[in-house]
Amino acid sequence: MNATAKASMGLKRRASDDRYWSRLGPVGWLFEVLKYALLLVLAVSYMLPFYWMFTSALKDDPQVFTVPPRWIPSPAHWNHFYDAWVSQDFNLYFVNTVVKYAVPVTIGAVVSCAIVAYGFARPRWPGRNLLFALCLATMMVPGQVTMVPLFITFRKLGWVGTYLPLIVPAFFGDAYFIFLLRQFFRTIPAELSDAARIDGASEWVILSRIILPLAKPALTVVALFRFMNAWNDYFGPLIYVNKKAQWPMALAIENMRGRLYEVGTKPLHYPYLMAVSAMAALPILIAFFFAQRTFIEGITLTGIKG
Repeated sequence: MNATAKASMGLKRRASDDRYWSRLGPVGWLFEVLKYALLLVLAVSYMLPFYWMFTSALKDDPQVFTVPPRWIPSPAHWNHFYDAWVSQDFNLYFVNTVVKYAVPVTIGAVVSCAIVAYGFARPRWPGRNLLFALCLATMMVPGQVTMVPLFITFRKLGWVGTYLPLIVPAFFGDAYFIFLLRQFFRTIPAELSDAARIDGASEWVILSRIILPLAKPALTVVALFRFMNAWNDYFGPLIYVNKKAQWPMALAIENMRGRLYEVGTKPLHYPYLMAVSAMAALPILIAFFFAQRTFIEGITLTGIKG
């Protein structure tokens, strides 16, 4: 879309907004004020835990446990972020989380789910809808049901103590992400695929050169969701990763939290826990901030066509 077309669309949208506000009467204006006031209250309530976590990292222990609570730290101890990070080997835990877990799992989920979703969305073959229904039915199976059988299977394979039980299943698809991508693929005009087939393109060429470039919003949603799940995952590494040198960030932070109340060990400052928690949440917030437009677009368009 060129600059002229974008400017024209902007003018039309602005004119439509002006007409909308001009038609509002006193009751309409009151409704709009109440609506935005409610949204403001909800936004503040959502951000309040993040604010408390960040400001608690800047306090010392007496400021944290003061009643009534002190909302603005005075003085602010900015060195807590560095001191908390070096108090344990968080450089190693960060590398474990990103390199050994989150990135491989994200790549596996995006690649496998895109291929399976394309097979359910475009090519017509016998039993397609039945298999898709069975795929969706797996979402109703609780993880607690498969936990023990999976652990026994991975133990017999010799994978316990590594990240393989957490990474390898990601390369075999996920029912929720397959459904998400299938819905988005069905919004892409079928004429594009038909024209490519007439030119002799295979299904793989159609997927890689036509469908996937047009499905960047949906692929971004899958990548962000899967990365966040891996980044915040505590239960999976707790079961399969049994060496401290292999810990991800979630296990390391939980270990730090446990040291707050552990008897017979060197006491740990509560602000250190808040500082590490704030730094652990920062990458996810940054990723969502820069990808929010694509993220919201992908979420919105996946439900347009059934």
